[in-house]
Amino acid sequence: MLAMDNHRRRKSSSLTRGFIAVSTGGAALALPMIGATVASAAPAQPVTAVAVSKTVAPAAAPAEQTAVRAATPSTYSVVAGDSLYTIALSHSVSGGWQQLYKDNRAVIGADPGVIRPGQQLTIGAKAQSTAAQSTAVASNAAAVTVKPVTYTNDLDGWIKESLAVMAQHGIPGSYNGIHRNIMRESSGNPRAINNWDSNAAAGTPSKGLLQVIDPTFRAYHVPGTSMDPYDPVANITAACNYAAAKYGSIDNVFGAY
Repeated sequence: MLAMDNHRRRKSSSLTRGFIAVSTGGAALALPMIGATVASAAPAQPVTAVAVSKTVAPAAAPAEQTAVRAATPSTYSVVAGDSLYTIALSHSVSGGWQQLYKDNRAVIGADPGVIRPGQQLTIGAKAQSTAAQSTAVASNAAAVTVKPVTYTNDLDGWIKESLAVMAQHGIPGSYNGIHRNIMRESSGNPRAINNWDSNAAAGTPSKGLLQVIDPTFRAYHVPGTSMDPYDPVANITAACNYAAAKYGSIDNVFGAY
């Protein structure tokens, strides 16, 4: 009985050393002794790998979805209180409000500071031209087209038309300055002619509203006006051009010039 007890204790001791070898000697020594335990534990490695792949895969999905969203334009309807700055900021528009305006200039118009409730802005990609937009732009253009100015065929109209031509050529002068000199020189008669002064004696009588002699008219004639010295607009414009060269402006003329 004592021998058997000792034998059992040695087996128990040997088995104990075997388990110690498993815990301290590494997996290679453990396999022959506790194969059943390792087999049940082996699937843990594939499970761990699957778990890792599931963790990594979703991380890339949001970036792909974000890229798709960024590449897809969206439409925003302007509401009261909006500005291009606040819209661009809230939608994270690349390039800010300047890019948003550039992409939607056809809808907004010439002033980026003025947007109106109900306007449809494209966000995320350059707005594409559509038949409706083309029609709207054409309608707006027609609405703001400046009609040609018409002038009355009288002294008031002649002076105003002359001032418009003078403005195009940078010739100074005012309505009052022109009117004052016309009334002194011709009393507003576009066919007036002086046949008695020294100019007339020299064969070049003064003509028209501002009594211009032919050589002066030709020298200071302004392109775009008639070559007829009696033409009211041509006469006024040439006389003002001459007065500007000699006196600085027709406004500085208060007598014979």
